[in-house]
Amino acid sequence: MKLFVMATAFAFALYAQASPPRATVALKTSSVRVYRTDAGVLSGVTPGAGVVVWLDDGPSGKAGRAIWMENAAAPPAEGAGTGRIAIVQPLAPDGPHATTPSGSKPGDAPFSRMTFHTLFENTRVSVIRARMDVGAREAFHTHASDTVVIHLSGGAIEDTANGKTAVNRWRSGDVEFEARGSSHSARNVSHPVDVVLVALKP
Repeated sequence: MKLFVMATAFAFALYAQASPPRATVALKTSSVRVYRTDAGVLSGVTPGAGVVVWLDDGPSGKAGRAIWMENAAAPPAEGAGTGRIAIVQPLAPDGPHATTPSGSKPGDAPFSRMTFHTLFENTRVSVIRARMDVGAREAFHTHASDTVVIHLSGGAIEDTANGKTAVNRWRSGDVEFEARGSSHSARNVSHPVDVVLVALKP
């Protein structure tokens, strides 16, 4: 029996080494699917439109570079480059969504020591590069759209929602989802935090 278990473990280890690398699903909701992978490793990505975000500096550009692709499962025309990437694919909504009258877009809520820079916008998404300096605060606000937060630098953010405060610790490459209609405030309690925000359009 012991020999059988050892042989099985050895066979599995050989299979794992022989398996080609694949993209992994980091987040999936009814409105969006997010993959994490390395540039050029697109096996496992479902064909469809999406935002490709580079997480590392490389010869083809800086971390946080983002492009829209009609088929995010295919290599970009200018080349995949190197390093880690995240792929954000908006999913077709099940039906029309009611508007959220009190909701705000990224950068519209009162804030201090933060910057927001729109990278691009189309009919499906608005993609924004944001930075929270040390001690930065974003006032209590409600999200007008489902928003994917892709952490470039990592860091610690104090988040207050539903009357509770917690410190969330993020690493480079982590993906966070802020649902449409959810409300919170945020404060940076670590070093400067850089993120890319992908706000989905209803």
